Amino acid sequence: MTLTTTYLQETFAGTFELALLTDMAQAGLYKRVPTGAYLIRPGEYIRSVPIIIRGSVKIMRPDELGREALLYYLGGLDSCAMSLTGCLGQKKSEITALVEEETELIAIPMEKVDEWMCRYSTWKQFIFHTYQKRFNDLLGTIDQVAFHKLDERLLAYLRKKTQSCQCTVISITHQEIAQELATSREVISRLLKQLEKAAHIKLMRHKIAIL
Repeated sequence: MTLTTTYLQETFAGTFELALLTDMAQAGLYKRVPTGAYLIRPGEYIRSVPIIIRGSVKIMRPDELGREALLYYLGGLDSCAMSLTGCLGQKKSEITALVEEETELIAIPMEKVDEWMCRYSTWKQFIFHTYQKRFNDLLGTIDQVAFHKLDERLLAYLRKKTQSCQCTVISITHQEIAQELATSREVISRLLKQLEKAAHIKLMRHKIAIL
């Protein structure tokens, strides 16, 4: 799809000024990315910053053993602060961005991210808001790890996933949950059964319903 100023006006509904939307239509690249695809992996250079139109993208950080910890999710009209940092610093990515649901996005070239910061006040506000939102997400993750037991973290994790996809049933395996919460599949399976017994969830084959 070719980006137009009219489409961007309808999509961002007053978020950006007209001159910026005109530039965005010329410089931005519209992409439709299928479920399971990677937007970026560790070690790759960040050439553009995504602005999510619709869909869901999971941002994770791996360790030296290949385990990955969930940092946050990106949804509609979100952007990734980690991508912004890497893009502006011309650094290699330290995160994995995995598409959880088919996602439509606009890729903003690296050179425009910095240029627009100086030219457009609404773009600067958007960047600052993105950093603040992601910072709050990370604080929430730290709070969960530091102050909550694993069963509480697990339930909060499941609720956050349903909020991200705007659904009540999620398709996920016990092993995938264990990887994201940095624990074992056996522990997750036991805790899920406890949550089901407490009527918080209903377990199905490769699916979990939040009650």
